[in-house]
Amino acid sequence: MNPPSITEEALLEAVADTSRRRVLDLILAHGEVTPTALAAELPFTRQAVTKHLTVLDRAGLVESSRYGREVRYSVRPEHLDRAARAMAKVAARWDARLDTIKRMAESSSDARRKSARRRTSVP
Repeated sequence: MNPPSITEEALLEAVADTSRRRVLDLILAHGEVTPTALAAELPFTRQAVTKHLTVLDRAGLVESSRYGREVRYSVRPEHLDRAARAMAKVAARWDARLDTIKRMAESSSDARRKSARRRTSVP
C-alpha cells in the first residue's frame, strides 16, 4: 500500500541505492515478477530483495498484486517518471552550482594573473 502523497525525497532516496536500481531494472525487464524470481537473478537473498521492494513500494515506484499465494511486483511508470524529473532538477541545481564555482575560480585566477603582471611591470 502506497502513501497518498509521495515526496521527491522518498523517490530520490529509493533510487539512490544501486541494488534498488538493479531491482527496478529487472522488474522493468520482466514486466511483473516475484521476489523469488528477482532473487534468482541477483547476488543477494530473497529477504534482501523484499526489503528493497518495500522501500520501492513506499516511494510509489512499484506496486504489488496478489495471485493466490504469489505476490508479483510491477513498476509504476508515472512515479518512475516523477523520480526522473526530480533527478533532473537536482542535476540542474548542481550544474548551476558548479558553473558558479567555475566562474569564481576563473575570476580569482584572472585577478592573480593581473596582480602578478602589475608586480613584474613596476620598475
